[in-house]
Amino acid sequence: MSHDLEKYVLEHIDPEDDLLYELNRLTHLTVMHPRMISGHLQGKILRMISFMIRPERILEIGTYTGYSAICLAQGMPPSGHLHTIEANDELVDIPKQYIDKCGLKDRITLHVGDARSVISSISDSFDLVFMDGEKSEYLDYYNSVFDKVNKGGFILADNILWSGKILKKVESNDYFTQGILDFNNFVMNDKRVEKVILPIRDGLMILRKI
Repeated sequence: MSHDLEKYVLEHIDPEDDLLYELNRLTHLTVMHPRMISGHLQGKILRMISFMIRPERILEIGTYTGYSAICLAQGMPPSGHLHTIEANDELVDIPKQYIDKCGLKDRITLHVGDARSVISSISDSFDLVFMDGEKSEYLDYYNSVFDKVNKGGFILADNILWSGKILKKVESNDYFTQGILDFNNFVMNDKRVEKVILPIRDGLMILRKI
């Protein structure tokens, strides 16, 4: 999307919440790789999807600074709960702070550790899963969580187009691109799910468990 077209889109959707704007700015000022944050447009999309599904239980893989977790949680019914997993223990103070500021402390559980291990320790099943962790591990996440997704539940996978690198020859040490390709190719042939890719930002895949 061109800069002008993106500007037009952002001008014609609901404005960013003040607290999310503050979190977005803090992330860009203080955290490495700030482009990893979901941000205004994708945050609104995640929030809208959550409102549409009304999930009782959400799992997020890859908390980062907490922006997407907050957006997803805003769409849950009052009885809903979100589990979010972050591998980098140096990051977790920021999402903890803003989850508390948003009044969602009792509705979001933040886990720290390797998602593949943490998933097995969570007893809940999920209506919605958002995958945005290590790209080289996407297929591992998918296989780890699939049986915990309720029938008719949804899995969202971010960065599926990976800046167009999926169309190029993959270097032998480019584990992230290879991980995205392995995931995309696997789910393309997985008859247990319906799937579609939205070409927004870096590509968002939506899968529905049949």
